[in-house]
Amino acid sequence: MKFALLVAWREYAENAKTKGFWIGILVLPVILFLSIQTPIWLDKKGTPVRFYLLIDQSDSFENVIESAMEKSYQRRVLEALKEYTRKNAIQSKAVSLQLLRMDENRPRTLDSFIALGGKEYFVERLKPELKPGAPGFEAPRRLFQRLALPDAIDAKTDLQTLSTLLKPYLLGQKNLEVNQQTVELSAAILIPRRIEDQIVRPATEGSKAAAKTNGFSHSQADAGEYAIQFWSINASDPRLREEIDRAINQEVRRREYVTRGMNLADIRQVEQTYAPLVSLNPKKAKGKEAMSESDVIRQWAPSAFVYLLWLSIFIIVQMLLNNTIEEKSNRIIEVLLSSVTPSELMMGKLIGIAGIGLTMVGTWVAALFGILSWKSGGASELAGNLLMLLRSSNLLPMFSLYFIMGYLMYAAFILSIGSVCNTIKEAQSYMGVLTMIMMVPILTMTFIPKDPNGTLARVLSWIPIYSPFTMMNRAAADPPLFDLVGTMVMMLVTTVGGLWMAGKIFRIGILRTGQPPRVLEMLRWIRRKDL
Repeated sequence: MKFALLVAWREYAENAKTKGFWIGILVLPVILFLSIQTPIWLDKKGTPVRFYLLIDQSDSFENVIESAMEKSYQRRVLEALKEYTRKNAIQSKAVSLQLLRMDENRPRTLDSFIALGGKEYFVERLKPELKPGAPGFEAPRRLFQRLALPDAIDAKTDLQTLSTLLKPYLLGQKNLEVNQQTVELSAAILIPRRIEDQIVRPATEGSKAAAKTNGFSHSQADAGEYAIQFWSINASDPRLREEIDRAINQEVRRREYVTRGMNLADIRQVEQTYAPLVSLNPKKAKGKEAMSESDVIRQWAPSAFVYLLWLSIFIIVQMLLNNTIEEKSNRIIEVLLSSVTPSELMMGKLIGIAGIGLTMVGTWVAALFGILSWKSGGASELAGNLLMLLRSSNLLPMFSLYFIMGYLMYAAFILSIGSVCNTIKEAQSYMGVLTMIMMVPILTMTFIPKDPNGTLARVLSWIPIYSPFTMMNRAAADPPLFDLVGTMVMMLVTTVGGLWMAGKIFRIGILRTGQPPRVLEMLRWIRRKDL
C-alpha cells in the first residue's frame, strides 16, 4: 500500500501542476457567478430599448395602449422596489413589509401601488427604514418607448401607403431622432379606421348579416388589410406585441360588456372573484404542508447536481485516460513497473486522480456556497432559497457518495481502455461508445424529477452504470429504502467486479504494444486463472 500511495501522490502532484486542472477549478465558479449575475445585469443595462410607432386611425385604442404600457412599466418598477427593499431596508418596518407583501402580478395590487403615488411615494417613506450606507433606488429603464411619426408622413394616409413609407425605417435604412440621438425603429402598430367593424364575434345569424351589410368578411380581416397591423422584423422578442394584443382585446371585451347592457362594475368584481387554491405536500409536518418556491427548487435542484456529477466524472476519467496513455507511449510505465507492481500502479493512479477530482469538486462546492451566500442578501431570492436548501438537505453528502462510486465504476473501464491503447486516437473508438452510454443520464435529467418514482426512474436506478446519476436525480423525492440500499449494494458489487477485471486487463495490456486487442481477446485475459 505504501508504494500505491507514493504513485497516488505523484499522480496528484503532476496533475495539480497542469493548466487544465486550474482552468477546470476556475471555470465552473465563474460560470455559476455569471449565471446569477448576467440576467440581473442584462435586465438593468443590457436589454435594448425598443422604439415603436403607434398610429390609431380609429381614435379608439391609443389611450388604452398608452395606459397598458404604463402599467407594464409600473409593474417592473414595483418588482425592482421589492428587490431593493429586500437588499437595503430593515424588513421588519411598516413600509418595507407593505412593499414586500405586494404582488406585482395582481391587477388590484398594481392599481393600489399606482394610486398611492408609485415609486415617489414609497421611496420617500423607505428612507427612514434603510440600512446605513444604502444606495439610492434606481428605477428600471423603459424597455418600450413610443416615437412621434416623422413629419414627412401623414398619419391619415391609408395603411398600405403608410406601411410602404415606414418600411425603410423598420429595415434600418432610415433612422429617427429622440433627444438629438439617432435610434432605430423596432416596430410599428397601425390601427385602421373601421377596426370596430372587424371585431370577431361568435358566429351568429345577426353578426353574419352585419358583416355582409358592411361589405367586410372575416377572411378579409384575416388577410390584414382591415386588421390591426404589427410591423417588426424582430420575431425573437414578442413582449411588445403581446402587450399591445392584451391591451386592445381587454378593451374590446370591456366595450362589448357595455354594448350588451352588462354592469361593468359587477363584471370586474366577477373577474376578480376566485377560489383560493393551495398546493400541499403530505410529507411535510402538520401546519407546514403548504408548498413554497423553496419546495419547487428542492425538487429540481438534484438535476443541477446530476449535471455537475456527470461533468466532474467525465472530466476526471478523461484525465485518467490521458495520463495512462501518455505514460505508456513515453515508456514511463516501464520505469514505474520496475519499482512497483501493476496492482500498486493501478491503485495509485485511481487514488491520485480521485484526489484531483475531490479537490476540484470541493472547490466548486465551496465556490457555490460563497457565491450563494454573497447573492442571498437580497439581490437574488433564488440564491437565498438555494443556500437554505443546501444547508438543510442531504444533497451534498449524497453527491459526494455518488461521485466516488461513479468515478470508481467508470475508472475501471477507463483504465482498461488506457492500458491497451498506445495513443489517444486508438482510444477514441472505445471512448465513443462510452460517451454515448454516458449521455443517457443527461437526456433523462429533466424528465426524472417529474416522475421520480416512476418506471423509467426505477429501471435506470437498477442499471449500475446509471445508478449514481439517477439516484442523485431522485434524491429530493425520498425514494424507497429498498431502492436506496439495493442500488447501493449493486453499485458496490459492480465497482468491485469492474476494478477486479480492470486489474487483470491492466497487468497484460499496460506493457503491450502494437494494435489494441479486440474485446473478445480482453475477455479471455479476464478468464485466465494465472493472473
